[in-house]
Amino acid sequence: MTRSTVTKGSGNVFRDLGFSDEKSAELILKSSLLQALQDTIKDRGWKQVETAGQLGIDQAKVSKLLAGHMAGFSIERLVHFLSLLGQDIEVKVRRAPHGRKKGTVRAQVSRKLKRVSV
Repeated sequence: MTRSTVTKGSGNVFRDLGFSDEKSAELILKSSLLQALQDTIKDRGWKQVETAGQLGIDQAKVSKLLAGHMAGFSIERLVHFLSLLGQDIEVKVRRAPHGRKKGTVRAQVSRKLKRVSV
């Protein structure tokens, strides 16, 4: 039986795949925005044609988005799409902890909150 070597990741899958710090930061943001967009469309049960109408793009582009293709979609465009679908996007900037020269880029997609009437 052959033993496999396991290497602990850095916490940034894109950096681990060899992307530069700058590109990996962009990809983290884009993938999180894309995930939120996909989740929103799925939760609404929309077909691709209906989604295309809501976003003002053609069905082929919606197909690419739903398939996870980020190429051709900027961070700004993904933010715009989410805004069109009634989603709030929040960006927070804070100082890196003392002793660390560079900041990190993280993105978090909030889970659905159920509304409760009182």
